[in-house]
Amino acid sequence: MTKELIHATMATTQIHAERIAGRAAEETDALRRAARLEALLGDPYDPANPHGLRALFAADERHEPPAATERLLVEAGLGAEFVPAEFGGRLTRADLLVKVLRPVFRRDLALGFGAGITSLFATSAVWAAGTPAQRRTTADLLLAGGRASIVHHELAHSNAILRDEFTARPRPGGGFTLAGRKDVIINAAVSGTYVVYARTDPARTPLSHSVLLLEPGELTAAISALPRVFTAGMRGNLFSGLRFTDCDIPADALVGRMGEGVALALRTYQVNRCVIAATAVAAAGTVLHSAVRAATTGRSRPIARRLHKPLAGVFADLLACDSMATVALRALSLLPDRTHILAAAVKYVVPDLLRESLEELAGVLGSHGYEHGTPEYGALDKLSRDLPVAGLGHAGTAACQAVIVPQLRTLAESAWFRDAEPPPELFRSGAGLPRLDYRLLGIAGGGDFLAASLDGAAARLAEVRNVGGQLAVLADLAEAFVDELRALREQCRAIPPGAAALADPAWCVLSDRYSLVLAAAAILATWEGQDGSEPFLAAPAWAVLALTRIGGRLGIPLPELPEDCRAQVLDELVRRYRTGLSYDLDSTELAQ
Repeated sequence: MTKELIHATMATTQIHAERIAGRAAEETDALRRAARLEALLGDPYDPANPHGLRALFAADERHEPPAATERLLVEAGLGAEFVPAEFGGRLTRADLLVKVLRPVFRRDLALGFGAGITSLFATSAVWAAGTPAQRRTTADLLLAGGRASIVHHELAHSNAILRDEFTARPRPGGGFTLAGRKDVIINAAVSGTYVVYARTDPARTPLSHSVLLLEPGELTAAISALPRVFTAGMRGNLFSGLRFTDCDIPADALVGRMGEGVALALRTYQVNRCVIAATAVAAAGTVLHSAVRAATTGRSRPIARRLHKPLAGVFADLLACDSMATVALRALSLLPDRTHILAAAVKYVVPDLLRESLEELAGVLGSHGYEHGTPEYGALDKLSRDLPVAGLGHAGTAACQAVIVPQLRTLAESAWFRDAEPPPELFRSGAGLPRLDYRLLGIAGGGDFLAASLDGAAARLAEVRNVGGQLAVLADLAEAFVDELRALREQCRAIPPGAAALADPAWCVLSDRYSLVLAAAAILATWEGQDGSEPFLAAPAWAVLALTRIGGRLGIPLPELPEDCRAQVLDELVRRYRTGLSYDLDSTELAQ
């Protein structure tokens, strides 16, 4: 390290210590746990590190889980992150969970799923509606390092590889008879519990499915394990199937009420959608790191001008994705009955932005993008294969549209330009928030607090437009997105009442545009919520660039991007690369 770089690193460390000291206690604790996990996993680019990228890519090439790293995560107590604090775990808020998980996802998205959040997704129905005994048993399993698998019905996941279904026929004397098969379940062969969404009513109604909590050890005679399924992405994950043959299930396996399965899926999936999107941002950050490496290594001159636009643009997009996901994650605690539509929009927008980012970074990497399996440049190839398998493909988009489209007319008629802005704590990093309570999560209704925030931000920026410079451009951008929301209001009012969600492609276009407007609102709100402790985020440049790129996707009239805006974002990107900081809103120190 040069003397200048050592001084820069020391200064950065001091800034981070001061920022952490000013945060709420729960957030400080989560950041410390994340830093501990980052240190345990070690330098991802060290070829001798058994938990580094070379080892993880090699395991993926062999279609094997990275056993040593999975053991490390168990020993580090990762399972406790998925258990609510009231049951002895460390889960207090969804946004804090993401902070802890990002060191894992930064190295390998598949590892984050296989050894991590899949268990959270499975057990969320238990935290939302389980009995005290079910919650205690589930908590004990995860705290001991065990895993849980989720067996979805089609509506819950809307994914083509998950079409098979189970049926559970109520028995006259109580309990159920479970039958059916599903060929692709992550961790089915190694889980200590299954959470099954089974059809308990043949009628196609919202009450058709119920949730069952099963311990495979008690049902071995009626369970058949199906062969492992190999996938193009997430190759090290253990996907396999299950077949139940007239399996007797006790009555106390029922989670919640009969027929509550669809409602539980809709309620809990808003957490899952936001967590997936936010952790995927960390995985994309590793590819951005590779691209900056390719653009700077061996160069005595500054980064080639032709690379300024994609590098700065992708960095701005990652901050935009993080802004949208973080607002939704925090809203799950602060506004749990009003986050359903925003969560769907997050899962709608973020994957698309990440896929576009990977395409741009492929152009920056050039021939390095073909260096599969190398720690320096192999992340692009692996993440491009992993993202679709992780549920970030087109089927997931359709599921989100099915949530958003039916609400557009109601939002246009009763929420937009009428709702009050949300509490400012929603957008302030370090502000104390209520704990996440799955039992409070609502579906549909509740207005549109983020659209209200957009309108409020535009009004406040209009008052400082005469300052000029980037603030004036930011004010013009905010006004442009408010105009887009007004146009959407008129178009969405024309949707027929009770129209089928995906019956008209034009309505899907409206949901696409609306979701991008929410992304813009989250960017503005995140920028406004800065307390000045992070000078780059408090300055307008990143928000201007991020909003310009969102507006370009919408095709709306935009002000000209100031000449110094992209340069400021690029300078921050290079600074983070050289001082070992993450490419998200937290700007945390990375192992190196």
